[in-house]
Amino acid sequence: MTRLTGRALRLTVFVGENDTWHHRPLYSEIVHRAHAAGLAGASVFRGVEGFGASSLIHTLRLLSLSDDLPVAVVIVDTEPRVRAFLPRLDELVTEGLVTLDDCEVIRYTGREDGPGNTDSKGKKSL
Repeated sequence: MTRLTGRALRLTVFVGENDTWHHRPLYSEIVHRAHAAGLAGASVFRGVEGFGASSLIHTLRLLSLSDDLPVAVVIVDTEPRVRAFLPRLDELVTEGLVTLDDCEVIRYTGREDGPGNTDSKGKKSL
């Protein structure tokens, strides 16, 4: 398990939920590449409303535009590991926004036992 505390770098990639890479959701490809690169973790967040460089507002409130909502992929790891991952994004992200922010990791821990020893809420079973 990766241990991470202290200074870190947060990589955020903003794309549309309909963006694809070889018939697969782009956000999923980014997460799988981050996993393969051994980064500490990645999460995908679906927006309820937003606009980008095209200035077209996408929102859940308008049925005609609700099919391409904004998606943010957030990855946090040490600065050298995140910067080493950036070239892997170059071929993937042709439209969108990629940002880097300094951050501080206060706590990053996983379950010490395997999933068989926890219930559906992640609590240890007796």
